[in-house]
Amino acid sequence: MLWLIVSLVIGLLCLSFVGYLSSTILRQDEGSERAKELSRAIRQGAMAFLRREFLALVWVTVIMAIALFFALKSPASAVAYIIGTIVSSLAGYMGMNIATRANGRTAQAAVGSYARALKISFSAGAVMGLSVVGLGIIGLVITVILFSNPKVWLAYAFGSSLVALFLRVGGGIYTKSADVGADLVGKVEAGIPEDDPRNPAVIADQVGDNVGDIAGMGSDLFESYVSAIVAAMVLGFVVYKESGFVLPLLIGAAGIIASIIGILSVRPREVKGSFEQQTSHARAVMNRGSYISCLAIVVLGYFVINRFLPGEIGVFVAMIAGLGCGFVVSWVSEYFTTSERRPTLGIAKAAQSGTGITIIEGISVGMLSTVLPILAICAATLISYYSAGLFGIAVASVGMLVILGMTLASDCYGPIADNSAGIAEMAGLGKEVRERVEALDAVGNTTAAIGKGFAISSAALAALAWLATYFEVAKIKVANLMDVEVIVGLMVGAMLAFLFCALSLRAVGRGAFVVVEEVRRQWQEIPGLRDGKTLPDYVACVDLTTRGALSRMLLPSALVIVIPLATGLLLGPEAVAGILAGTLFTGFLVAIMMANAGGAWDNAKKYIEAGHFGGKGSEAHKSAVIGDTVGDPFKDTAGPSLNILIKVVGKMGVIFAPLFLVVTT
Repeated sequence: MLWLIVSLVIGLLCLSFVGYLSSTILRQDEGSERAKELSRAIRQGAMAFLRREFLALVWVTVIMAIALFFALKSPASAVAYIIGTIVSSLAGYMGMNIATRANGRTAQAAVGSYARALKISFSAGAVMGLSVVGLGIIGLVITVILFSNPKVWLAYAFGSSLVALFLRVGGGIYTKSADVGADLVGKVEAGIPEDDPRNPAVIADQVGDNVGDIAGMGSDLFESYVSAIVAAMVLGFVVYKESGFVLPLLIGAAGIIASIIGILSVRPREVKGSFEQQTSHARAVMNRGSYISCLAIVVLGYFVINRFLPGEIGVFVAMIAGLGCGFVVSWVSEYFTTSERRPTLGIAKAAQSGTGITIIEGISVGMLSTVLPILAICAATLISYYSAGLFGIAVASVGMLVILGMTLASDCYGPIADNSAGIAEMAGLGKEVRERVEALDAVGNTTAAIGKGFAISSAALAALAWLATYFEVAKIKVANLMDVEVIVGLMVGAMLAFLFCALSLRAVGRGAFVVVEEVRRQWQEIPGLRDGKTLPDYVACVDLTTRGALSRMLLPSALVIVIPLATGLLLGPEAVAGILAGTLFTGFLVAIMMANAGGAWDNAKKYIEAGHFGGKGSEAHKSAVIGDTVGDPFKDTAGPSLNILIKVVGKMGVIFAPLFLVVTT
């Protein structure tokens, strides 16, 4: 009990630091009345979307809680599930609330200081990162104190999964419907700049950055973080009893301390040089924070593991294997998506030859980028398994996510910088300010790509841990590939990833079509809009995109729940083991490919916009914009949503395994 209280106290201290960062940000200058108005419109649109999504989530939560209560005959599981949904929702709300208040302040800070603008946007990202890990630990400790049954802890993680599914899928459909629609009519048809205030979809686009890339990503990684810790706790309890289930919690608590140390070490300096020098500096200071966090957790992790499992050096090795795997995947994502490296430069160069070659080159880059991450996952799995068995795989997944507070800070910084660039353009803050925030935004594209690669890889390791947990709970020793049920499960699982992507991409395409039609309508019907004499009806696009995203997310979300459950009830637990494996392997590769291809297309476009290969308005630029339009739903909707798919399928298997066993016997 003492060590549970220690973990709880560290979680509360983490939230105290979140409060300090938030108050520091809110004391900054909001800027001109126009900047305040734009920031307020973005915040109101984001919060309106979140309220509608949470309202839909309430009904799903009630239905799932009732299902857990009756199917498993476990009131405790139903309560733990509800706790998981509440805590996960709160984390997403806290992060997005401060992000929508920091965007205008970042733009205003860039008027006088590049370094201050970077500091504000990064601090706002840190609020999201630390909210996730702090609330995750607090909620989990409360659940463990209330319920001593490890099976009940699984329901807490399942609750966070459903929230992540809603926010990631719904937010992803929203953000890319708005973004693609705005780009197609604005940049391609009308030839106006990005974030031009004459574009009716521009506020919806800015709102989408928050609901998809902050609330969505935050809930995604909250779920990965909690899932990894819970899986390690359950397996640790089986192997080491009390020490085994407390250890993952304390590793997570140590990671919070390491993340805060890393965040405090991010101290940008003023850079008055070129676009490339500014982006290089921003990337360097955030990388420094990550390296310092990494060193801190190596030291803290060793002492924690040695205290609870003295002599079990294999567990420490497993943690290091997961941490190292995370850095390899992050490096690969950075290499394949940054505009300073050959893959993205190759796409920018290919844009001179037309749209078709641009798209071919981007898909090739995405596919190539899967090789090293899958090898890194394989290496981490082998090392952790031979070091500490199945528990080692679970600890490796915790190790990959242990400095999530720092990692997510760098990732969520990106959408805030993107919003600030839009506000700077629409508020007319001048060319110099726009160039400063564009440099921050370019780095944000890379950190977002790194974050997506990291999220996908952490999901893969967490899913492996849940697969091991499923075999334990379902009392399966071997899934034999000669069994027809296992083969069918593998094929259905592999298919599920493609079906999920297809429905997500189609939802974006249809949502973008609605936005395009609305923008064209306003340009035709509102006098003086094209000349900038009249403001468009921004609210109409926000409302259309919100309603469309919420309606189109229902089918893919339902399939994730229904297919594993139906397969288990019809074909038994071995078939579900096949589904878990098939979904994991296919989903991981497709997600990595989509995330990195999308990030590379985006930065190739920005590289051309910086003045290369003809710059803005050139034929190469038009091709790059189309490539980015294809890449947007790849990297921000379908790809990241696969993280949730492979983890929700795993949890469905683990939680309902007793039901599959009863039905088959």
